[in-house]
Amino acid sequence: MSLSIASLNSGSNGNCYYIGNGEEAIFVDAGLSCKETELRMKRLGLSMDCIKAIFISHEHSDHISGVNQLVSKYQIPVYVSQSTLKEAGFWKIRKYTIDFTAQQPIPIAGMHVTAFQKKHDACDPHSFVVSRGKLNIGVFTDIGVPCDQLIHYFKQCHAAFLESNYDEEMLDKGRYPFFLKNRIRGGNGHLSNRQAMDLYVNHRPAFMTHLLLSHLSKENNSPELVESLFTSHPSDTRVIIASRHKESEIYEIAAAKENPFRLLLSRTKPTKKQQLSLF
Repeated sequence: MSLSIASLNSGSNGNCYYIGNGEEAIFVDAGLSCKETELRMKRLGLSMDCIKAIFISHEHSDHISGVNQLVSKYQIPVYVSQSTLKEAGFWKIRKYTIDFTAQQPIPIAGMHVTAFQKKHDACDPHSFVVSRGKLNIGVFTDIGVPCDQLIHYFKQCHAAFLESNYDEEMLDKGRYPFFLKNRIRGGNGHLSNRQAMDLYVNHRPAFMTHLLLSHLSKENNSPELVESLFTSHPSDTRVIIASRHKESEIYEIAAAKENPFRLLLSRTKPTKKQQLSLF
């Protein structure tokens, strides 16, 4: 039993994460245009027809800007909380929207999706864990602080998309106005590299095979900084930097008795250099 995952894009210019079981799949967020989403799915060898639902984390434009077009074209159900729906402006596609309740697993496409609330400056923000059997994939971005719920679910994940948004020194010395700096680091904004690293070092389960570091800031971070930080704490987990410019590879996440490092499109054993991939 396995799940396939990919980042179609990750950053303030658009977020969209793919999780599937080989035949059917879901998106968590849809912040790319319909055309760009289709293009990236095609490059990955995936069909839009396999997408059976879109789960919305919150109403910010980099997470929802493609939803109206995608749903109008493909009639995909959209799982979104009632509060977020009111803010998101999905009026033309409202008949395709479905409310959800935190902590209550939703069966979809042979998987179960569990939402839980997070700290972020949105009206009703949620993170998600996607499960198939005992296999769990976490989508943990746009998080102000690593709260107890995040730690609880992170410990259960075989793979995760985890925010590593900003370097604290770069943010402090950067050109952003003071109010924006405080928004980012004030507990309802984003996770810093250090916060992400602390969560990983202190709470990574032994069976976690893949970590996709996500939502890196263009202005206040760099892939090189994140690479340096995470490679200073080597482990058996493969660490990948999710790009803000293009899709990642597809990774197949399997139980430990299977081969957890097997890529969907390649059965070759990853080299030491491939253990940390920059896209």
